[in-house]
Amino acid sequence: MAVQDGGWSFCPNVGVAYFFAVIFALLTIAHFSQMIIHRKVYSLVIVISAILQTLVFIFRIISINNPSSSLWYTLWFVIILIAPLWTNAYVYMIMGRMVHNFLPQKKLFGIKARRFGLYFVLLDVIAFLVQVSGAGMASGDNVSASQLLLGIHVYMAGIGFQQFFIFVFLALAVKFQQTLNRDGATHHRIGALRLLYVLYAVLFLITVRIIFRLIEYSHGINSTIPNHEVYMYIFDTTPMWIAILLFNIVHPGRIMPGKESDLPSRKEYKREKKEIKEAKNAAKKDGQEGSAFETSGDLESGQLPGAHEYSQYSTPQQYAGGQEYTGSQQRPVSPARY
Repeated sequence: MAVQDGGWSFCPNVGVAYFFAVIFALLTIAHFSQMIIHRKVYSLVIVISAILQTLVFIFRIISINNPSSSLWYTLWFVIILIAPLWTNAYVYMIMGRMVHNFLPQKKLFGIKARRFGLYFVLLDVIAFLVQVSGAGMASGDNVSASQLLLGIHVYMAGIGFQQFFIFVFLALAVKFQQTLNRDGATHHRIGALRLLYVLYAVLFLITVRIIFRLIEYSHGINSTIPNHEVYMYIFDTTPMWIAILLFNIVHPGRIMPGKESDLPSRKEYKREKKEIKEAKNAAKKDGQEGSAFETSGDLESGQLPGAHEYSQYSTPQQYAGGQEYTGSQQRPVSPARY
């Protein structure tokens, strides 16, 4: 936690900071390479997340080496609190594309694939803004105790929002899995489930981090947890590098390859919707014209519509009552004759 003179309240280990800076830098390079190889522009989100995590430890190293400067400490403090939100957003974006690629109806709970990720990313942005405002209030020079406490409470509200949205998302993800097992194509199911299990694992790791932060700041400015960096490395840093690594191992570009797997743009979506509507109207029109053609054909042949139904009987009387008309008398007609 920030202190008023811009320094540290304990002696942090710079060697460990160097180690994790290298780890996140390597993960960044790997994700950037995979984004280029698989041509998935949306993977820029996880690249940014890895970059921010790298900057966290670069700023931490600089701050340790310059304890009298509050700038580097503030940058480290703010970025480490908000960087995981980008990983969270990436999970939401992947799920929207999974709905598009693996569910025949391309929607889940009535939410269309292209809107699914959008809605949850917007919710993630709300949590992001709340957390940024809280982190900003709790950092910097000459921060009063009351402002510091208020900033901590605002930040805790932000991560509370984030966790609530994760729970809602998990409920939808379980529904996706059930629908996939019931309706999804068998040859796609294995890859889709593999990626889905990665999403579950990443959200679990993010939840571990959120719980840690809630416990850390639940004691307000008197919390001693920030003075023991081992807790941060175990419950914050480690879950995040594992989460980013999991997306290296099971990259969505491998499970959903090619341009055809991408979500359609708004323009493409409107064009596709228009084409479907035109096709339905054309089919409806063809059906009406076919019915009219059959009717007109009967009229041209001198028959009433449906008169061909009577053609197997010699007279209408035979059809109506099984009787053959023979002048002034009628006699039963045996069905066997016909």
